[in-house]
Amino acid sequence: MLLQFVVGAAACVSNIVIHALVMLVLVRVAQGVAANPRLPPSLLLTSTMVATVSVLMMAHGLEVCVWALTYEIVGAVPDGADVLYFAFVNYTTLGYGDVVPVERWRLIGPTTAMCGVLMFGWSTAVIFEVLRQALSIVSTTPRRGIRAGD
Repeated sequence: MLLQFVVGAAACVSNIVIHALVMLVLVRVAQGVAANPRLPPSLLLTSTMVATVSVLMMAHGLEVCVWALTYEIVGAVPDGADVLYFAFVNYTTLGYGDVVPVERWRLIGPTTAMCGVLMFGWSTAVIFEVLRQALSIVSTTPRRGIRAGD
């Protein structure tokens, strides 16, 4: 059982490192845009949010791949099962139950789910922060064609 926790912790720490690096880039880019806004407010908000969420989805996909690789290395998935599918089902806490880990690795699924929930929560916080920064830009950017006092 201890080996399951150690392997799960290693995969989760790998996810945390990936997520931290992606978050750092996202926040820095949002701060850079805030320092020099060049787009109209509605386009700035839309493009910022689409880019942020797209990058986060890619990060989550990479993190699922880390779990799939982990499952493959330790042999946690029964023969003939799709390792990537199993990792996605666990990471997203979907939990279909159509594929279950082999008996000796049964705790790795819940460990994956716990890590996925944490990563999604972290992503939500960053989405909120990026949106807050974008909204602060929009609220301080003068609108073209409107005179002060109108």
